[in-house]
Amino acid sequence: MKKLNFKNYNFKIKNKDNKSYIFDIVRKKYIILTKEEWVRQNTVFYLINELKIPLSHINVEKEFIINNLKKRFDIVVYSKAGYCSILIECKSFNIKLNEKAIDQILIYNKFIKSSYLMITNGINHLFLKNLNEKIDVINHLPIYSDL
Repeated sequence: MKKLNFKNYNFKIKNKDNKSYIFDIVRKKYIILTKEEWVRQNTVFYLINELKIPLSHINVEKEFIINNLKKRFDIVVYSKAGYCSILIECKSFNIKLNEKAIDQILIYNKFIKSSYLMITNGINHLFLKNLNEKIDVINHLPIYSDL
């Protein structure tokens, strides 16, 4: 897979029936290794290793309902108090981050109400802070102890 704009992490990857699978430490199972999954797994390792977020406070690919439509977030990080602190949207590394991706995460966040947002394709990362419905671009996400 393509080298992404993250540190090098060690992943468990296996091949079966001409398909590659990566072990998802959050879901505790092997997942088909797509371009988007590669970005998602690198992002999870970034959260754990760089932002010091406990594995138990990370959730991956969960469904929720918006206006009777099923939606799915990529990654969410919960605070010590159990509130959603960081909402993350992952795109394949060959997809450019654009207004559509930003609109998507902002719509999701109207329901999830996260303090921080991240949109990434593994190459480019956009970090946002949500304070009283005002969205500001920030340089990086806070470490877990600062959430």
